[in-house]
Amino acid sequence: MKNSYEITTAGISSVLSISPIEEDHFVLQDILNLLDGSLEPQRTFLMKSCTNLSTGLSALRDRQFEVVVCERDLSPDSWKDVLDQVTIVPDPPPLIVTSRLADERLWAEALNMGAFDVLATPFDRMETVRVIAAAWRAWGGRRPARKERHKHMVAAADATM
Repeated sequence: MKNSYEITTAGISSVLSISPIEEDHFVLQDILNLLDGSLEPQRTFLMKSCTNLSTGLSALRDRQFEVVVCERDLSPDSWKDVLDQVTIVPDPPPLIVTSRLADERLWAEALNMGAFDVLATPFDRMETVRVIAAAWRAWGGRRPARKERHKHMVAAADATM
């Protein structure tokens, strides 16, 4: 299996959408299609849609995602359960919380707990493009640090042998 760096450089970026609202998945896919080729030549955004926490967490365990978009209410679960799991995967992707009731309280709570941003639904195309592009760049911007950290870990392991 390719590591996340190899997947990223292959021109395909993966976005995980977790929401019980089917319409959100369709609109988000249309918006991701706008991003194809706009951030990097030949860059394609593929989206995996999940309707609940269980399938979303299963997807997170199965592959690397560069951005996760999650509905606030996943009754009986919530975006906080997703955040708990996102933070423990290797190369954790930024989490964007979505809600029809995206107010200042949710925004402050989400950012303070470690989410990347909050988007109101129904999605505003330009705002959603801006936020997903920023999240994608934030994840990709950590790539050199990940490679450098890995190089130091390998060197340290070799030194102890």
